[in-house]
Amino acid sequence: MRTLTHNLGFPRIGAQRELKKALETYWKGQSDIDQLLATAREIRTGNWLLQQKAGIDLIPVGDFSLYDHILDMTTLLGAVPHRFGNTSDKISPALYFAMARGTADQPAMEMTKWFNTNYHYIVPEFDDTTQFRLASDRLFQEIEEAKALGITAKAVLIGPLTYLYLGKEITAGFQRLDLLSRLLPVYREILQKITSLGVEWVQIDEPILSLDLEQPWLDGFAEAYHTLRDSGCRLLLTTYFGTVDHHLALLKNLPVDGLHIDVSSAPEQFESFLTGDFSTKTLSLGCIDGRNIWRADLSQKLETLSQAASRFTGEFWIAPSCSLLHCPVDLALETKLEPEIRDWLAFSVQKLEEITTLGRGLNQGRESVKVILAASDEARRSRAESGRIHNPVVHQRVDNLTERDSQRTHPFVTRKHLQQQRFNLPLLPTTTIGSFPQTATIRQARAAFRKNELSHLEYLSAMRAEIREMIRKQEEIGLDVLVHGEPERNDMVEYFGEQLWGYVFTENGWVQSYGSRCVKPPILYGDVYRPEAMTVEWIKYAQSQTGKPVKGMLTGPVTMLMWSFVRDDQPRSITALQLALAIRDEVTDLESAGIGMIQIDEPAFREGLPLRKQDWKPYLDWAVKAFRVASSGVKDETQIHTHMCYSEFHDILPAIAELDADVITIETSRSRMELLDAFVKFSYPNEIGPGVYDIHSPRVPDASEMLELLKKASRYIDPKLLWVNPDCGLKTRNWPETQTALQKMVDCAKTLRSTLQA
Repeated sequence: MRTLTHNLGFPRIGAQRELKKALETYWKGQSDIDQLLATAREIRTGNWLLQQKAGIDLIPVGDFSLYDHILDMTTLLGAVPHRFGNTSDKISPALYFAMARGTADQPAMEMTKWFNTNYHYIVPEFDDTTQFRLASDRLFQEIEEAKALGITAKAVLIGPLTYLYLGKEITAGFQRLDLLSRLLPVYREILQKITSLGVEWVQIDEPILSLDLEQPWLDGFAEAYHTLRDSGCRLLLTTYFGTVDHHLALLKNLPVDGLHIDVSSAPEQFESFLTGDFSTKTLSLGCIDGRNIWRADLSQKLETLSQAASRFTGEFWIAPSCSLLHCPVDLALETKLEPEIRDWLAFSVQKLEEITTLGRGLNQGRESVKVILAASDEARRSRAESGRIHNPVVHQRVDNLTERDSQRTHPFVTRKHLQQQRFNLPLLPTTTIGSFPQTATIRQARAAFRKNELSHLEYLSAMRAEIREMIRKQEEIGLDVLVHGEPERNDMVEYFGEQLWGYVFTENGWVQSYGSRCVKPPILYGDVYRPEAMTVEWIKYAQSQTGKPVKGMLTGPVTMLMWSFVRDDQPRSITALQLALAIRDEVTDLESAGIGMIQIDEPAFREGLPLRKQDWKPYLDWAVKAFRVASSGVKDETQIHTHMCYSEFHDILPAIAELDADVITIETSRSRMELLDAFVKFSYPNEIGPGVYDIHSPRVPDASEMLELLKKASRYIDPKLLWVNPDCGLKTRNWPETQTALQKMVDCAKTLRSTLQA
C-alpha cells in the first residue's frame, strides 16, 4: 500500500511578511478590503502551489488566516460575543478585526498562548445564551480556489471539543461544555458542505487530547464524533504537541477514519499505535519536527518508518508533527548565514522536502533517495563534530553552581524595607513595562547603522537623543519609575542573542506571534557566553538624565530559551543555566553601575510548562533555578522586577512566588483583573503590578475604565504592594495614543492614591 504524504498547515505570513504589510496598510486606511483580500489570496495560492511542487499528496486548505485560526473558527460558527452588537447573517471583515483588536466602545477579545508555543490565539467568549450558525463562506471559497488550481485539498478545521475547551465562560455558574449539543449541528452542516465541494478528507484538529482531560470532556469526544461520523467526508483526527497514549481506549473507539499523532515531540507513544487496535484507521505519523529548525536525521527516520510500515497493517501516512506555522518559510532566503550552520537547518519548505523524501524512500526504496540521505548524514556528522558548539569554560561554570548562587541574601520582607528607604516611592507607584514606540526615525537609524551608513558615534548620538526625549516625556507624564525606552533594540530576545556567543541570526526567519506581529527567533546552536556588557552604557546614560529611578531592562533566561530555536543536542535545563549565568553577569554589572532597579522579563515562563501535570515539576525546578541564578547576585536594596503576560498562571503560582522577584508585572486587562483572584487565594507575598490597559489594541480606554480596574486591583491586593502599569511593552504603539493612555493611567493612580491616603 502506497504511503501518502500530507501537511498540517503552512506559514501564512508570506515569505517576505507580505500579509503583515497588507494588514497594517489596511488598518491605517491606506488600502481597502479588496486589496487586502487580493494579497491574502496571492499568498494562499503560492503556498498551495509550493506544496504541490514539493510532492505533498494532500495539501491543507483552511489553514490560512488573516489574523488567527481560532478567531476564524469563531467567525465560521457565528459565535460573536454579544457585546459587539452583531445582527447580520454574515460576519464582515470590520467585525472580524473588531473582535481581534477592539473598538472605541469595546475592548478586544482576550488573547493567550496556543498551548506551549509563542503563538497567541483569540479566546472565544461563551455564555448560556451563545448560539452557533454558519456565518462565513471563507473556508468554502478557499476550497473552490484550490480546486481551480488543481490542488488535492484536505480541509482543515479546529475540532469542536478543542474549540470549546480553549474558550472561556463570561457568566458565572455556566459550563461551556454544555454548548456542545448546540455546536455539533453546525459542524455537521460545515462537513456536509465540504463534502459537496468534492473534498474527501477533513483534518479536524483536537490538540487538547495531549492534555490531562476531565471525564466530562472525554465523554464529549464520544458524543461529538458519533454525531459527526456520517457527515460524508473522512475525518482525520489530528493531535500534536505531546503524547496522547493516555487516551488510547478513547481513540481506539472513536468513529473517525484516521488519526494523526506527533512522534517528533512524543516518540514514546509510537509503539502504542502500531498494534492491531488501530489498523482499521489511517495512521498519520508526525515524524518531522514542525516547531524547530534543525535538519532531520533522515536515515534514522526512514529506518524507523520502514520498520513501522512493515508492522502496521492499515493505511500509513507521514507528515510534520504539527502545522509549520511555527517555522520560518524558506531557508533559501538566508544568503548570509555561514554555510556550515546553514547546512544544519531546515525551514518549512525544506521540511516539506524531508517529508517527500521519506515518502519516496518508503514507496520506492532506500536506493531512490540515497543521495539525499548521504547529505543528511553528512550534515548530522558536521554538526556533532563542530568545534564551535562546545565551550568547556561555560560547562565548568554551570557545574560549579551552588545553592547559594540562587538565593538572595535576605527574604523579601527585609529587602522591601531597604528598598523603600532607597527609592521613597509613593503609594501605587507608576511605571511601564520597558519599551516605547519604535518610530520610523528609530528604525531608520538602526538600519543605517547596520548598513554602515552611520558611524558608531553618529548612531550613539542618535540613540541618546531618543533616550533623552523618552525620559523627558515620562517625566512630563509624571511616571514614578522610568525606563530608557529601548530604542536601540530590535527584539527583546534577538537584541541579547546578537551579543552572546552561541547564537546565530537570520534575515528572513520570521514566524507569526499574533495578528500582524511577527518575530524572528534567533538560533541557539551552541554553549552560551557573554563576552561583554550588553545594556549598561544605555541604562547609565538614561539614569544620568533624571533624578527618578530608571529600570535596567533584561530578558530572562527562560524566555531567551523558549523564544529561540533551541539546540536539541543537550537538555534544555543546561542551556537555561548557561543563559542564566550570562544574564547574571549583566545584572551585577548594572548594579555596579548604580542602577537600583533591574527588570528581568519572563513572559515565556508559563509557555515552557509541559502539557501534562505529571511532567511539570522537573521543568519548574530548573526554570525557577535559572531565574534565581540570573537575579540573585545583587544586594538587598537592589530591586528585581519581572514581567509575565498572556498565559494562565493560576496553577503555577507557587513556582512564580519561588522566583522571589521583588515586583512582578502581569497582563490582566483583557481578562478584567480575573487573574488577581488567583494571586489573592494563593497569598502572593511580593509586590505586583497588574496591567490596567491592553497595549495590543490601538484602543485607548477611558480613564473611568482604568480607574475601575485599579479600584478592583486595590480590593484584591494590599495597596502597599500594588504597582500601576500597562499590561505589556509599548513598542508596537504610536506616541499620541501612548502619551494619552499613560497620562490617563498616571492620573487614575493619583486619584486612587489620594482616596486611599484619605
